[in-house]
Amino acid sequence: MNMKLELDHFFILVEPEAKVAELLIELGLEESFSRVHPGQGTSNRCFNFSNSKLELLWLRDEQEANNGPAKGLRFPERSANALGADSASPFGLIFNRKANNGESSNESSGLQMPFNGWSYQPDYFPAPMAFHIGNNSDNLIEPLCIYIPFMDPVDRVVEEGKFKSISHVHVIIPAAALSEELLATSQSNGLSIECGEEHLMEVTFDQKACGLSKDLRPGLPLILHW
Repeated sequence: MNMKLELDHFFILVEPEAKVAELLIELGLEESFSRVHPGQGTSNRCFNFSNSKLELLWLRDEQEANNGPAKGLRFPERSANALGADSASPFGLIFNRKANNGESSNESSGLQMPFNGWSYQPDYFPAPMAFHIGNNSDNLIEPLCIYIPFMDPVDRVVEEGKFKSISHVHVIIPAAALSEELLATSQSNGLSIECGEEHLMEVTFDQKACGLSKDLRPGLPLILHW
């Protein structure tokens, strides 16, 4: 499992309707779209950048989340037990591969997976467009690790300017050590992960060209640098 990964996008679990999105909008980030995830029991509000995307994700239907194909993601438990040093991680990290190694997305069923896990076929994608979910999904203190095997490598355009592109995402989790699945992703392009005292994400835009930062706690477990 030596596949080279890159962080495609990421999400933060928040309260219903994601009213905390206003914290980002007030800083000048532009909201892109919102979407309902049938069978998953969630909805989102999204902020797109030239090379990534931030989702503010919330639990829309607990029964659907518990009984649909996404029940292994344990969104109800993660949402009910979010934040705090001994609580569930509100983060999800979504990856794709940096190189095809001669394979195409049409052959995704035969692709090597970058970490141990299980297949999640969402209702909102036609088969066989299934996500590969890290086995650490049962370890609620860790972020969900999600790999997109049906997605070909992307030539990302990195635009310059305030909140145009993401340079780096740094994730802190209140754990003594990282699982094998999280270790497998921790060296991905654009991402670093470490153990610390709380659930926290730091996102750096445009190589911090402006030299500014904003701590959005307690509303969001998020610090922005730009």
